[in-house]
Amino acid sequence: MEHFDLCVIGGGPAGYAAAMRAIDLGKRTLLVERDRIGGTGIYNGALTSKTLWEIAQRVSSTNELMRTRGREPFRLSWEEISKTVNEAVFERKYLYACHMQLLSNTKEGTVLFRHERGQASLTGTNTIRIQRTGFTADIRADQVIIATGSRPRCVPDIAVDEKHILTSDGIFNIEELPRSIVIIGAGVIGCEFATIFCNLGATRVHLIDRADRILPFEDADVSELVAKNLERKGVIIHRSAKLDRIAVVDGEVEYALSYSDGRSETVRVEKALLSVGRTPNVEGLGLEHASVETDPATGLIRVNDTRTSQPNIHVVGDATATNMLVNLGEMEGRHAVEHIWAGKHDPLSYDNVSTIMFLDPEVAGVGLNEQECRKRNIPYRMARIDYSCLARAIAMRRTKGFFKVLVTNDDEMRVLGMRAVGEHASSAIEAVALMMRLGTPIREIAELVHPHPSITEGVQECARMLQGRSIFKPSIFADRMLCYTWSPEVAAMVAA
Repeated sequence: MEHFDLCVIGGGPAGYAAAMRAIDLGKRTLLVERDRIGGTGIYNGALTSKTLWEIAQRVSSTNELMRTRGREPFRLSWEEISKTVNEAVFERKYLYACHMQLLSNTKEGTVLFRHERGQASLTGTNTIRIQRTGFTADIRADQVIIATGSRPRCVPDIAVDEKHILTSDGIFNIEELPRSIVIIGAGVIGCEFATIFCNLGATRVHLIDRADRILPFEDADVSELVAKNLERKGVIIHRSAKLDRIAVVDGEVEYALSYSDGRSETVRVEKALLSVGRTPNVEGLGLEHASVETDPATGLIRVNDTRTSQPNIHVVGDATATNMLVNLGEMEGRHAVEHIWAGKHDPLSYDNVSTIMFLDPEVAGVGLNEQECRKRNIPYRMARIDYSCLARAIAMRRTKGFFKVLVTNDDEMRVLGMRAVGEHASSAIEAVALMMRLGTPIREIAELVHPHPSITEGVQECARMLQGRSIFKPSIFADRMLCYTWSPEVAAMVAA
């Protein structure tokens, strides 16, 4: 029985990162993947959907210019769109393939890496069986990392056929842009696909939201700006709507909604996209043979940091059933390896994770938002400035959006969180994320000399507002700038 220091089950972003970190530490590593290296990070997920979003943004920008010139709108066929998406997938896949081949064939010293295709399952705490058509092998590993990813979650009463009613996997297999589509679920994925289809300009988009506003985990000013832009582009948002029925009727999708005020309606569209989250792939892993504890109600693996009930078996990425993001999966993969061999004992912290939502406009964030601070009774000071006050945004003709910075309500004013909504949003939050990690007071960013004109000057202006020395004054531009303090005591007085 062949022996390895580490066997990683799953070759998506989390598993691949774990394998590469183990190689750094000189460990003989086997990476087992049943399907395609890169997982959802490349296929039917981050890369493909974001390539779609980039195409859709360019189409939308072109058509905004066309409209001002009185010209016919620009359109792309699904075939043309798919060609670009497939090119992006191939480029990323080629990087992985070349990398693995060179790692496996290195002539310098001991070969530390091997990739095996097949379904892996535990036969004991240190033994794994790998199977594919015409092939079975048993191996032994001192340590095991489970990184089997996730798949779109389904709902019992909705019959997904991946032809009319699709998941975020099946949506990439359509043959042409639908004339109309209903998206069930107004979270990040649902809103991203609503943005993509409405920006491409050929599809009437309906979005079903059970809550009274989309993206309910974000502050109202964020979700309302995104909703207004979607509706401006023709998206129909069914707010506070209960989906009573959805079925394929005469080759179309018919759905019935009811509302809390007693209203009801029935609508027909060409396609439906079910976007209600993802569920981990933990079936068929032989967890029982290794005595790995699972939750009896859900079947999910019980995880502490990345550790399972067996000290040599870790779980990372989407398989943990939490924080299903590529960057976090990679972080968890590296962390697990460093916990095993590099003496890293501090648990992972998710406090200052930077995120991005590919909407219209783009939304990026780090740390706490206002509703989270208020829920936790954390006093804060807030400064917000609209993009319409920023020279770079004016030059780009992209003035819809804002920066919002939250700091502690004390003299130090250390950053609690930030939201950026608009062009280049994701590029603007990293300096603030670093400040949060280091505990740096907001005055430091106020005193930096920023490039001009740049979007990040908006962050600097927020810092100056908090110090009472901004160039534009909130008292004058009250419709574009806002600065105030919140505390639980004052909120209680107002409520009384």
